[in-house]
Amino acid sequence: MAWTSSASSVRMDDRDFGKTLAAIPWGLVLLLVCVACIGTAALFSATYTNPEEAALPARHAVRFGIALALMFVVALVPIRVWLQAAWPAYFVTLAMLVGVEMFGVTGGGAQRWLPLGPVNVQPSEFMKLALTLALARYYQNNLTHQSGRLLIHFPPLFMILVPAALIFKQPDFGTTLALFASGGVLIYLGGLWYRVIVSAVIAALLSIWPVYQFVLEPYQQERVDTFVAQLTGKSVNTLDDGYQIEQAKIAIGSGGWEGRGFMEGTQAQLDYIPEQHTDFILTVIAEEFGFLGATGLLLIWGVILTWGLIIAGRSTSLFGRFAAVGSVATVAFFILFNVAMVLGLVPVVGVPLPLVSYGGTVMFTTMACFGIIISVHLGRNERLSAQGGI
Repeated sequence: MAWTSSASSVRMDDRDFGKTLAAIPWGLVLLLVCVACIGTAALFSATYTNPEEAALPARHAVRFGIALALMFVVALVPIRVWLQAAWPAYFVTLAMLVGVEMFGVTGGGAQRWLPLGPVNVQPSEFMKLALTLALARYYQNNLTHQSGRLLIHFPPLFMILVPAALIFKQPDFGTTLALFASGGVLIYLGGLWYRVIVSAVIAALLSIWPVYQFVLEPYQQERVDTFVAQLTGKSVNTLDDGYQIEQAKIAIGSGGWEGRGFMEGTQAQLDYIPEQHTDFILTVIAEEFGFLGATGLLLIWGVILTWGLIIAGRSTSLFGRFAAVGSVATVAFFILFNVAMVLGLVPVVGVPLPLVSYGGTVMFTTMACFGIIISVHLGRNERLSAQGGI
């Protein structure tokens, strides 16, 4: 009888697991795989003529396979577990950022890595997701019984500013902006008054010159100078800081509507664009597949992000709603900023295009975000009660 009961329990667990797998939005997963395949193809075209970079497409595909597995692991964790883990994840990651400041490893002129045994980790990537979960937990506990009060938004602002300041000091301006973008979206979603938002925007505009003069590093000031010069039509040194943007514009323009064809882009094949396999991979797609191809890729991303927002809207818990929206905002920031950077609409700060650019850190962050989104989808009917206080 005990064996029968145990076997029945196993079979029940198997059925529940089967229902969970069936409930996963496989269409969303398929779209993510599609974007990664486009990225692999673009990387192959951008690197196959360079023996030193010929292995990058295969590495990109392998990393995506690992990241995809990570996404499923994150997705299958119940949403209530992520609620419970939110504060520990935030404070542990914050402690790691302090550790980077004290014991960090420097590479490429930036101190962003923390040595943990045989590997170096980048805590700033963990903070993107940890901050989203912590803010979601905060509003889950506080918004329902303090809605409309301005003071409830001060702790979230402090939660954003502390890690942002540590990451900016590394320096990592792109991740700093990502934290402000995703965190700001959640504060807005928490009901921040419009007059406060307008005041914050005015204050930010007034702080541009002091930040430029006293906070930015010289190389960051050069990027801003190049950006302003291009916007105002002034000449820039195309052999120095303005070279990437000029070559990117040439590549995009030469692609026209339909493009030159796969592996036929002259800018890509002749390596005219620095970092074309990372931050400027969109120029390869635009040159070889034209405006239609680049727009098609962005439309796929638009469908993916919209799908994520729909999942957020269907969640019955504030935590699920905020966690999903914050995850979407994190990915959306990378996409929008990368496109604007390639088009010369914002300064070049090294923001890759998720799942398309070569690089593992943003890929793992992106897939972890979608793991959270799918977890919210699977637990959308689970009611998580507010616990009161922070």
